[in-house]
Amino acid sequence: MSQIKHKTLFNIILLFSIFALFAAYFIQYVLKHQPCNLCLIERIPYIFSIIIISVCFFSRKFERISLIFLSLVFFSSALIAFYHFGIEQEFIKESLVCDLGNKTENLSKEALLNELKKMPISCKDVTFKIFGLSLATFNVFISLILSAITMKIFLNYEKNK
Repeated sequence: MSQIKHKTLFNIILLFSIFALFAAYFIQYVLKHQPCNLCLIERIPYIFSIIIISVCFFSRKFERISLIFLSLVFFSSALIAFYHFGIEQEFIKESLVCDLGNKTENLSKEALLNELKKMPISCKDVTFKIFGLSLATFNVFISLILSAITMKIFLNYEKNK
């Protein structure tokens, strides 16, 4: 019975991670909302979770260690998202990660316009919201929940065997 629970948990996290990445790329490429640098970084933990779960599917002996890695991945995801949320709310100043590449070179008008078109989005500018909340805000809560669930399953792993 516990094997089914663990396998179901892995399947749910795998599907959710795929959905999160699909939604991020859909918002970026179909809805044409450019992500900031932190938005791009926030995708990395979901990619790691897909890799970790895929490895776990091939070898069951890594199931327990996969749970701790997943918990750490989602906890780090929550920290990154919280940092991003802090920048959006202007509690935290933008860092080098959010650097917009401001250059002090003298550029012609045409070159300046081309540079402005290439300039990344500021991390404090929220370009997409759902129910009035930024995606970074949602990511904080979702990542914390996933981290807590995977940690709880890890801590109770031996009891469920």
